[in-house]
Amino acid sequence: MEKNRLYEIIRFAVVGGASFLVDYGLLYACTEWLGIHYLYSAALSFTVSVIFNYWLCVVFVFQGAGTQTGRQAALFIGSSVAGLGINQVCMWLFVEKFGIHYMLAKIGATFIVMFWNYVMKRKAVRG
Repeated sequence: MEKNRLYEIIRFAVVGGASFLVDYGLLYACTEWLGIHYLYSAALSFTVSVIFNYWLCVVFVFQGAGTQTGRQAALFIGSSVAGLGINQVCMWLFVEKFGIHYMLAKIGATFIVMFWNYVMKRKAVRG
């Protein structure tokens, strides 16, 4: 693996970790403090973290990406919507079918969505 790609993956992991903290924190706050159902909280927190993640990916992770085209933005948004769908299905399955607490289910869902996100967001940002 080339050195630049390795550094890109490391930056992606750091940004992903920060985005996860935003997602996880909002999920907890919306569910526990605001009393919103976990699936609605999960959708809201995921959406906010995607916006945060997109901004950091463009300015920090995929250096030299430059101005994004409409096609790239559409691919990023489309992959994020698909990621949200994967997240929601995982959350529902883990909580409703397997009886896992929603905060633990979020960790499992995040790992599954993470692989999808790297491939699709790299393609979206790099073109």
